[in-house]
Amino acid sequence: SNSFGIKVAAETYFNKQPDSLNLQESAVLVGMLQAATLYNPQRNPENSLRKRNEVLYKVYKHGYKIKTREQYDSITALPIELKYSVQNQNEGLATYFRTVMSNYLMRFCKERGIDLWNSGLRIYTTIDSKLQKYAEEAMEEHMKPLQKQFNEEWKRVGSNPWQDDNGREIRGFLESRIKKTDAYKSLAEKYGEGSDSLKIALKLKRPMTVYTADGERDTLFSFMDSLNHYMRYLQAGMMAMDPTTGHIKAWVGGVNHKYFKYDHVKQGTRQPGSTFKPFVYGLAMESGYSPCHPMKDISPSFKVPGGVWWPPNSDGKRGNGEEMTIRQAMARSVNSITAQMMQQLGAENVVEFAHRVGISSPLDPVPSLCLGTSDVSLFEMVGAYSTFVNSGIYTEPFFITRIEDKHGNVIENFVPKTRQAINEQTAYKMIYMLMGGVEERGGTSGGLSKELKIDNEIGGKTGTTNNASDGWYMGLTHDLVTGVWVGGDERSIHFPSWLFGQGGRSARPIWDKFMMKAYNDPESGITKGQFQRPSSGLDISLDCLKVSQQQDSVEVEVQPWDINN
Repeated sequence: SNSFGIKVAAETYFNKQPDSLNLQESAVLVGMLQAATLYNPQRNPENSLRKRNEVLYKVYKHGYKIKTREQYDSITALPIELKYSVQNQNEGLATYFRTVMSNYLMRFCKERGIDLWNSGLRIYTTIDSKLQKYAEEAMEEHMKPLQKQFNEEWKRVGSNPWQDDNGREIRGFLESRIKKTDAYKSLAEKYGEGSDSLKIALKLKRPMTVYTADGERDTLFSFMDSLNHYMRYLQAGMMAMDPTTGHIKAWVGGVNHKYFKYDHVKQGTRQPGSTFKPFVYGLAMESGYSPCHPMKDISPSFKVPGGVWWPPNSDGKRGNGEEMTIRQAMARSVNSITAQMMQQLGAENVVEFAHRVGISSPLDPVPSLCLGTSDVSLFEMVGAYSTFVNSGIYTEPFFITRIEDKHGNVIENFVPKTRQAINEQTAYKMIYMLMGGVEERGGTSGGLSKELKIDNEIGGKTGTTNNASDGWYMGLTHDLVTGVWVGGDERSIHFPSWLFGQGGRSARPIWDKFMMKAYNDPESGITKGQFQRPSSGLDISLDCLKVSQQQDSVEVEVQPWDINN
């Protein structure tokens, strides 16, 4: 059945939780550890019964649960009563993670000549079942109403959600997209590319069970109907990690694994939008800037091939000249000041810094990089943000701690891979910057639940890309770093406006719900508290009001930057 772990095995063979198994049922599962197929009670009941009784004899011999020969004879005379129900990879907890883990284990075993399915391996993962459950619940609770809002918005507009950069519906979108599907390729091979028979086959209606936000629905759909249906669905990804150990605690790759196999945690990469800005400001902190450094909201111009580019703020304007600290600028996600900062620091240096703290995807050193235009994965972003929480130490995220053979002998131990990426002063200044999203007036994390903020320090950053194609939220506490992404499988699929598509509306509520669930469970292991301060103390004052009273405003001269130079 390809069952992983005692919990899944108990549910698969006896429809019980592990603590509800009786002695003989437990013995069946213990017997399977030696050879899962040979002693499978469904496939080989006689072998399984014999092995079960061998296990029970050892229990009797050691005087554990069976004290007398009569008890042993009585229990071994009982048949194996199965309630067999295969739990496949589309059911149960952590479906996306289990697929990722299975793929990893297949590669691991192939390299070592191990039979994954029949060798009785014991796999120890970092996933926390409570946090995984809360992550999946939080995503479902938010994505259902968000999907309905998405549908209503496009119905109100009177258009399909696949739009170009100018807000026009993309003609022939479905006809082009269908050609990428396995169904089309199979039919094209059968009937011939471009044939009338192929066109008829694509539009032929047949009984079909489809996914909806309210559950599965039986209907009559053609292949084209099905594509039209599924392309309208928003997707999401979420990952939570212990920033000190690198242990991945929760992994949700999408809204429904049965119908949407693509994993949006590590398999997919998307533009991070403003969640990339902390890497620009992180380099600024490392270069000697203070979070209290004042700058004006004036958009700089960049010379680029074909003309001049300037970064608009979210209102589409070039800035109003307001002076603010760079902490306030990042909290409010003011594009113009981030662009000024990158102009002064250099795009190549920003790329180097981002790679140093944990981003592994290639980054294009162009002016728009500061606004998050180079694709990255959620997996990378969580790892990189964890560097700020972990006193500047980057710890590569991982999800398996140990693999043993059926006898308990260790085949592989997995230890955190770490490196000192930045010093602890820079790391804590960035934590202070990220806390600004919650604390500063107009901060994009200001709308978090009040209960989360009580007796707690929180860092957060929203991100939204062009046309609200991608909504991001990165949430940080002293013991957990979590990233959330929401968007369409195709970049051209998005909300008709920023009202619901922005990261603060599409992604942040998932983090909010997740953390509320974790904090409300005293056994979750997640606690409120302060971020760790530098061991040697702070080398600057982080009281920006006090700093502003001691120094005059600093005028920043904005110079054109030639991308070719």
